[in-house]
Amino acid sequence: MMNMSDKDIKEGQKSQEKASKAEKQEKKKGEDLQKKVEELQAKIGKEHDDYLRLMAEFETFRRRSAEERLAIVGSASADTIKGLLPVLDDCERAMELLAKSSDEAAKEGTALIYNKLMDYLKTKGLSVIEAKGAKFDVDFHEAVTQFPAPTPEMKGMVIDVVQTGYTLNGKVLRYAKVVVGA
Repeated sequence: MMNMSDKDIKEGQKSQEKASKAEKQEKKKGEDLQKKVEELQAKIGKEHDDYLRLMAEFETFRRRSAEERLAIVGSASADTIKGLLPVLDDCERAMELLAKSSDEAAKEGTALIYNKLMDYLKTKGLSVIEAKGAKFDVDFHEAVTQFPAPTPEMKGMVIDVVQTGYTLNGKVLRYAKVVVGA
């Protein structure tokens, strides 16, 4: 057996202490690195969450802007079509007057103009509110006057239409002015 001297023992202990210190330093570095990794992951998670929220807000803004543009265009077309309603009224009056006339060319020409205008406006979403003979409905009709009903069944019903009403894409553009049976 070999005889170890005190010097060799002390050197062995010193090297073990150095190794132990090195291990402790490595462990501390590892813990520091782990802590930094966790902090960076938390920061990345927060940044990712902020990014997703920002994208959602942008999508909401984009959708709302598109809806507002459509509403502006829709209201502009509604104003234009509303301006053409007196022309339709005049055509209807002209056709009623010409019905009593013997001038077939005038009847045909007026009917042609009215039909072309009405067909075009129907493609834009305009529709006539059918009122005569229907039950009075405040959502679509405006009562101009009441008239004694000729029969009990006509009570609360529309007897005559004074001015035609129109809807544009399901919304009332102009209420039908009607005479209601009392």
